[in-house]
Amino acid sequence: MGYCTPAEHQRFLRQCPIFERLLIEDGILLRKYWFSVSDKQQEKRFESRLTDPMRRWKLSPTDLESLTRWEDYSRAKDEMFVHTDIPEARWNVVEAEDKKRARLNMIADLLASVPYHHVPRDELVLPERPASTGYTRTDRSLQHEVPDHAATLTARKEKGKGRYRDPEDDD
Repeated sequence: MGYCTPAEHQRFLRQCPIFERLLIEDGILLRKYWFSVSDKQQEKRFESRLTDPMRRWKLSPTDLESLTRWEDYSRAKDEMFVHTDIPEARWNVVEAEDKKRARLNMIADLLASVPYHHVPRDELVLPERPASTGYTRTDRSLQHEVPDHAATLTARKEKGKGRYRDPEDDD
């Protein structure tokens, strides 16, 4: 897409593993995750973002262009893996057709990869709330509140043909 020249791309592929090794030598725990999703699922997610005003911000012209370049992007990812999947910093591929499962699997893997020791915690007990001393909250008209933009999006969404149906929720 013209973000860099072929020479810059080759330099990235050459320098990235060197840079990652330097980070690791300095004691940084480097974990790399690639969320893998099929072209069909990606299109479904983009459709959802295109039609849902609460998700529209997630969709860019670059995302739309990626639909026509799926195979090119996949080849570029494969080439990047060849050059940057080094023993010190492996790529961890997360199957991401189901977003919730993918996130949980990634978090579990990340936590399992970080050395830690158990820190015992004191049991917490919610204290009883003391009797009121007469405090009243500041009148809202005296405060500068953030407008409820989400309510306007939900209202627009509901004006159309019934409630909004998220294409991502279809099986």
